[in-house]
Amino acid sequence: MKFSFVLAVVVSLPVTALAQDIPSPYGKPENQWASPEGVDAKWGSTAGIERGPRGEIWAIDRCGANSCDGSDRGAVIQLDMNTGKAIKSLGAGLFVFPHGLHVDRSGNVWVTDGGVSKDGTKGLQVIKLSPDGKVLLRLGTAGQRGNDESHFQSPSDVITAHNGDIFVTDGHAPIANIVPPDLNMRVMKFDRSGKFIKQWGKAGAGRGDFNNPHALALDARGRLYVADRVNNRTMIFDQDGKFIDEWMQFGRPSGFYITGDRLYAIDADSSEANHPGGWKKGVWIGSIREGKAEAFVPDDTAGEGVVVAPNGHMYGAVNVVPRGITRYQKK
Repeated sequence: MKFSFVLAVVVSLPVTALAQDIPSPYGKPENQWASPEGVDAKWGSTAGIERGPRGEIWAIDRCGANSCDGSDRGAVIQLDMNTGKAIKSLGAGLFVFPHGLHVDRSGNVWVTDGGVSKDGTKGLQVIKLSPDGKVLLRLGTAGQRGNDESHFQSPSDVITAHNGDIFVTDGHAPIANIVPPDLNMRVMKFDRSGKFIKQWGKAGAGRGDFNNPHALALDARGRLYVADRVNNRTMIFDQDGKFIDEWMQFGRPSGFYITGDRLYAIDADSSEANHPGGWKKGVWIGSIREGKAEAFVPDDTAGEGVVVAPNGHMYGAVNVVPRGITRYQKK
């Protein structure tokens, strides 16, 4: 679950802070640590990993490839946090390009699908599944892109608030500084039944604008964190879309995990091209209350999702080589 603690008034740190000056509380990354269907199974691309209400760990597997279109494999895998072996899978035949992952307080599994099937009948939806894989709710119109309240351009992540309201980031795009003029970038809000309430944001780099809004998190006071990836920042809103703050001190975030006062932000894309002499790939860890990055876990193969399990270890979801789940053992 993506929920946490108190957000106070903060002062952003300089973006020139160097990762190598911040200690790491974790050991060397263990790539391809988990297996979706056994030790010999091939792991596909993944962008999502989440923790459920009883400490269970779920991860997306794009069916042994980078797409589930035409596959009969389950796209969401529950993993044993100690061995990395698959416990069960959900969502076979439902998804094309599963991307964002959320597990709510009841253990239901939410997945965003950013692709379109070859036959145009699947994709571009947010689907809620029971822990046993039953479809409970769909948002969006299958296989059809759009900018209105009943269509998505390319939904990237989903999260639910304490009252059941649903938030979706829409506008996943290639990592570039030029955005097609017809590609909407927004946060959409629905009630617990899926009825559209409102949306906010547009493509751009100004306050409240987005360029590839990629991930969501909520703290215990209900503040909504958005990984505004290509703009190299974390933006914070209230649940009505009122802008609160922007943080540049947690890298170029692709994914979040929040627990207690701790924010974990995984950076899969920083490079000399987009942050010369500055950010590096890895996981930033810091205080929400102080808005301060206090630790950094370097990882040249960092993925797009991050979670901390009850055993204290951290896990990352890697969408490129080496595809699969990375384990970071607590020192």
